[in-house]
Amino acid sequence: MSQSIECSNQGWTRLQVLTIAVDIGGSLAKVVFCARDAGKLVFQSVETENIAEFMLLIHEIIQKHNGGSQSNVRIVATGGGAYKFHDLLCTEFPDVLEIARLDEMVCLIKGLDYFIHEVPEEVFTYNDLDGEHIVVPEHAKVYPYMLVNIGSGVSILKVDSPAQYTRVGGSSLGGGTLWGLLSLITGARTYDEMLSWAHGGDNTHVDMLVGDIYGADYGKIGLKSSHIASSFGKVFQRGPHSPIKESTADSILHPDTNTDDIQSRNRKFNNSDISKSLLYAISNNIGQIAYLQAKVHNVPNIYFGGSYIRGHLMTMNTLSYAINFWSNSQKQAFFLKHEGYLGAMGAFLTFQNSS
Repeated sequence: MSQSIECSNQGWTRLQVLTIAVDIGGSLAKVVFCARDAGKLVFQSVETENIAEFMLLIHEIIQKHNGGSQSNVRIVATGGGAYKFHDLLCTEFPDVLEIARLDEMVCLIKGLDYFIHEVPEEVFTYNDLDGEHIVVPEHAKVYPYMLVNIGSGVSILKVDSPAQYTRVGGSSLGGGTLWGLLSLITGARTYDEMLSWAHGGDNTHVDMLVGDIYGADYGKIGLKSSHIASSFGKVFQRGPHSPIKESTADSILHPDTNTDDIQSRNRKFNNSDISKSLLYAISNNIGQIAYLQAKVHNVPNIYFGGSYIRGHLMTMNTLSYAINFWSNSQKQAFFLKHEGYLGAMGAFLTFQNSS
């Protein structure tokens, strides 16, 4: 996965040191660097489980953009992998100027502020009805705002200024949850495959809706018949549409059921429908938690970042809908075109600005 933006006007192309910033998370490892020969800031990522491939990517960057020499290269690392893989980085790149480790949250805020204030047409809103709309910068710059960073898990930060922030909450139910459960249930091998399946799915085959319970809207409390009452609620129903035939006692007697058995048992449920249902469940949960934190801290604007989103329209629409629904349209969800690279960008800026 690769993206780029112009960087020649920043003066970074004239620096003698090649700074390679990496943000190694639980699911994805990201890298940001300025390709001085092309005048572009380059963004690339590799799944963290393929860490050897990520190390090879860094070697290729040094070879292509610095003639293979490590003597004037600085590697700046953030994220949990900056610590977990520090020894590996030192072994792979023994001749670099330094391998610096930076605080993840500080880098996230620094990267977010840069994208908001310095990159044109970076921030946008999205929903299925109105489509994508670039945000007027003056509106996007209002402090305080909330950053909901969705990677393997979720961190929620209240940002009062470029140098002042507080982590106010989070959740263990994030991208890693979606990825893990869908790989277990459907056998999908990549995150992008799951997102592709979700795009073509119909969650009503899996989810129990308000209309399934009431037969109509529940207007007294503002619930439409199409609202999800129970994610995966139809899966457990005993009836002709349920693939689960064995009793609870049978399940207890066979605790060693493997994923092949699960997928065979669930064969009547389409992988696309399952993917869409779980994507909705995780995204709605994150959206509601984000709204509650924004309400408690009186923050109107909520930025969603992290590799969970990946520019996926259904994901953004679900997050926007959740914020709009729970806040009665009083709060706004914002997205960024480089949402997965906030930490790596912040790490890159730390040494570029000091230089």
